[in-house]
Amino acid sequence: MSSIQWPFPRIGIAAALTAAARRRVRRWARKRQGIDASVTSLQSRRIYILPTGVGLVFALMTFAMLLGSMNYNNNLSFVLTFLLGGLGFVSMHQCQRNLVGLELSFAGIEPIFAGQTAKFRVAIINHSRSARRGIMLYTDAEVSEVLDLRPGESKVFVLAVPTTRRGWIRLDRFGICTLFPFELFRSWTWLHMELQGLVYPHAMDDAPRPPPTQSAQGHRQHDARGEEDFAGLRKFHDGDSPRHVAWKAYARSGQLFSKQFAGADTSSQWFDFDAIDANDAEIRLSILTRWIIDTDRTREDYGLRLSGQAFTPAHGAAHRRRCLEALALYGLDDNRG
Repeated sequence: MSSIQWPFPRIGIAAALTAAARRRVRRWARKRQGIDASVTSLQSRRIYILPTGVGLVFALMTFAMLLGSMNYNNNLSFVLTFLLGGLGFVSMHQCQRNLVGLELSFAGIEPIFAGQTAKFRVAIINHSRSARRGIMLYTDAEVSEVLDLRPGESKVFVLAVPTTRRGWIRLDRFGICTLFPFELFRSWTWLHMELQGLVYPHAMDDAPRPPPTQSAQGHRQHDARGEEDFAGLRKFHDGDSPRHVAWKAYARSGQLFSKQFAGADTSSQWFDFDAIDANDAEIRLSILTRWIIDTDRTREDYGLRLSGQAFTPAHGAAHRRRCLEALALYGLDDNRG
């Protein structure tokens, strides 16, 4: 007689049931709490608490001591049992109180490249007069460092989230918890602040050489280059050198202008998405990212043409950020995040 074959391994069934239960609890918590504001203060009604494994062993031990005290009618044993029981109740109260009143706010995320780890920064402020100890943040896969907060102190906690592709990366849900004071109880709550950051395309390591540099007369110069004859003024653009700002004209009109010089050769490059010899759009974006990074290091002017968008040749952090953001959001429906 053949044995019954389960359609899934037993371990797989347990894991599936656990994952389903977590999803259901997650939906319930999100529906109960709603979307949290960018600055959220924790209230006692939204903080959950359960005993840990150590707490359960402590409770069983205390109950066994109570039975022994009743059996032998030993007064000293009663005193020790009630002392331990009271310690457990105080620990439970203090563990839940350790989170009440903490204020959380999003402290930003630095743009990164696909394949790197995104670091979401969350600031926590302790407005109370008592210290808060053993505080940590966590996601389904990552845990922040455990920190203490003195009265009135603010600290930034970092949640690391791995990335695999460009575009917006979101952290829809994370938790805050504590085991203080004796790790007998775990107090926690979930927050749904919908944090997000931008992931640039991966920069190809073996990208082909960029297109040849073009020379032009009388354009903006780099700081290291000499100046020739003054040729006039034009509106200031991000990335222009402060040395070329016409400060006298700014004092008269209140508008920023940059000086132009005749007879000075400047070099610039155009990086064109459609001109790259590759069939895959992601490969083209990866090549463009590498060109932008390398050219920005040399402080050479470069421009970008990207399917209906054109960024005139410039250099500097602002120009680099605009070009990389355009590459990160290329072809995505949700460009605004």
